[in-house]
Amino acid sequence: MSDTSPSDHPETNSDHPETASASPETPDFDAMTRDIAEVPAVEVIVTVAVNLMSAAAVKLGLTEEGDKYKDLDEARKLVHALAGLLDASATEISSFHAAPLRDGLKSLQLAFREASVVPDEPGQGPGEKYTGPIFG
Repeated sequence: MSDTSPSDHPETNSDHPETASASPETPDFDAMTRDIAEVPAVEVIVTVAVNLMSAAAVKLGLTEEGDKYKDLDEARKLVHALAGLLDASATEISSFHAAPLRDGLKSLQLAFREASVVPDEPGQGPGEKYTGPIFG
């Protein structure tokens, strides 16, 4: 056993500025916590919604790459999650934020319906549990 304590080794001592900063492999969770603490909840919700929309668009083949990343099973999950998030947060975010997100959701639901070889019954498509039936 060694007679030295961890503080005798700079590589394990967070008191040393050169080792306390986060490397690309180890994120600085304290800084991340401080950063997110300053972000309003509405902004977090909108950011998550936009990320879900973007991912769904890719999985629906709506990007420049088209069918390269198309995966309707994955798209269904993303659209459904987006609809659930918007439904759950409807009373928490203003219509200023909610209206364009709902429009984007409806566009994704319509794109899903068009991309499906065997379309879902009205009311059974992704997210329609939350939004009601989507008709093309």
